[in-house]
Amino acid sequence: MILELEDKMKFVLKSAVSALALSCVIGAVPAHAYTLMDMLRGDRARGQSTIIMDPSAPIRGTPGNRNGGLGGDIDPEAALPKVSGPRYYTYKAEPLVPVDTTKFADPVVTGAVADVSGAAATDGAPQRHFLTEAKVRANADVARALQAYYGDGKNPLVWVSGEGVNERGKAAMSVLADAASVGLDPADYAVAEPAIDPANPDPDARDKALTQFELALSSKVLSYVQDTTRGRVDPNKLSGYHDFQRKVVKLDPVLKLSRLSPDVAAYLSSRNPDSTQFLALKAELAKLRAADGGNEERITISLDSLLHPGDSSPEVANIVKAIQKHGSAELKSAHAATFSAYAGSSDYSPEIVSLVEDFQKERGLKPDGVIGQATVRMMTGGDNNASKIDKLIIAMEQLRWLPADLGPRYVMINQPAFMAYYFNDSKQQLAMRTVVGGKNNQTYFFDDEIETVEFNPFWGVPQSIIINEMLPKLRSNPDYLDQLGYQVEVGGRAVPSSSVDWYGSTQNISVRQPPSSDNALGELKILFPNSHAIYMHDTPSKSFFKRDMRALSHGCVRLSDPRAMAAAVLGTTVDEVAKQIATGQNHAVKVPQKIPVYVSYFTAWPNKDGVIEYFDDVYGRDAYVDKAFDVTTKSREAQI
Repeated sequence: MILELEDKMKFVLKSAVSALALSCVIGAVPAHAYTLMDMLRGDRARGQSTIIMDPSAPIRGTPGNRNGGLGGDIDPEAALPKVSGPRYYTYKAEPLVPVDTTKFADPVVTGAVADVSGAAATDGAPQRHFLTEAKVRANADVARALQAYYGDGKNPLVWVSGEGVNERGKAAMSVLADAASVGLDPADYAVAEPAIDPANPDPDARDKALTQFELALSSKVLSYVQDTTRGRVDPNKLSGYHDFQRKVVKLDPVLKLSRLSPDVAAYLSSRNPDSTQFLALKAELAKLRAADGGNEERITISLDSLLHPGDSSPEVANIVKAIQKHGSAELKSAHAATFSAYAGSSDYSPEIVSLVEDFQKERGLKPDGVIGQATVRMMTGGDNNASKIDKLIIAMEQLRWLPADLGPRYVMINQPAFMAYYFNDSKQQLAMRTVVGGKNNQTYFFDDEIETVEFNPFWGVPQSIIINEMLPKLRSNPDYLDQLGYQVEVGGRAVPSSSVDWYGSTQNISVRQPPSSDNALGELKILFPNSHAIYMHDTPSKSFFKRDMRALSHGCVRLSDPRAMAAAVLGTTVDEVAKQIATGQNHAVKVPQKIPVYVSYFTAWPNKDGVIEYFDDVYGRDAYVDKAFDVTTKSREAQI
């Protein structure tokens, strides 16, 4: 009995070491820890503790006992500190400024140009001297571009000629009116053509109206070009979880190129992204809108419980029908005989199970043939057309935040899909399940470059975990980290955790877990140094990859097949990676060439076959983008 209890305690201690260090943290909101004491008490939920430390709760020890964590002059009622993290913001649109038109004087009147001839004679020359009276508001970049173009007396008007709007102006208005096709809002670029009575024209009133239209349309065209390139929304104003270097769009040449282009509509349309991902999203958007806003027939599957292989259910017919509708062309081809032979039976037969398993596999679900709500959601499309359209528009916006060309070789992590992909020669060569940050420890949205693979890594415990999770236990038991085998340093000097004053500042204290089979980072980690301390890594907690919802870590990205990803980014083999791990020594290997990594967040995204897949908005971020769209449009309504 005593030996049995000792074995159980050893197992508990070993498990607690892994469970405490579930993953890296990103300085986030109070995190959950699962520790030895939690195990002994049986405080377990979903493999993690649900206990959140109350910063106002006192931690008591034995007064005067250093090992108890309290000195004679230490207040035992001292509140525990907390590390807070990123938050979501109330979005504020980019401010609009009045365009300074005082320098837009007519070159003929001012004598800046001796005479007006050629293009200037026909392209709005009669109206040009009214530019100083036009009133337009725009963001600072657009305002500067307007002032640069119209402040140069040599530049003729672009969109008006003679007594009306010219063909260029009409073509530009047509492109802006079609902004919805590329995921933008036509209301942001709407300009009313001036109303002119041809039967009783007032030349001055007409020219003033045309000049106002000229400047307003130029402002909208510049805004459109800027938005197509970098997006309508500044992602860094959405939350602290968004981290992007916003693109700088060169607007100065746009008006001149619009005037010189033989096909201004083609020129403006060419300013939209043309990546394969964007074009796939655009095509899907057009298809759904053509379906008349969700009035198409929708397949429903009603299951009260899990459907296992060998079961029987009248919903099997709808399951087959749904896969036939939503499955990839490759899957349909592979199972053509099954579709052809199916006669409406309610039996969940081996042939149908095989079909379901392949469908689950291509959608990133566990391919076990068991049909639950996650599988049903994928089979039925998950969303109605309206919600899909919304996800597509947001995805097109977010894609504009990333580089226009993702590159021929890169890693894409899509958090809502809980998947990571490796691309080479612009083709997907690797796909694997991931675990990402939980809702209280969200993974950021940013891009970076992979630089290093570290084998047999140490886990450096972030300050947020030290303070939010370890400190309460250390104040009660300063030997806590020594008992778990962690290494503690104060000012770079190794010390026992029992010798540290855990009531003082922790800023000069570092804690790390040595390499071992229990190490929270497993066998390796893949580094792309960033201010959020996020990286990809192995994990001893393999069971989490079996779940459909995998937002379970402290913020880093756990990989289901880290050896394959490491081999891919290093340009080597899995066997060679295994040899590196087998040394048992902590060491790092630089990747031969830095590889872009996109730690992204798309609830709509094309798979390797170009089929758009839809995912749950696990962090609720899409709602913040939608709100930012509304704020932006309302702000722009006051542009003129």
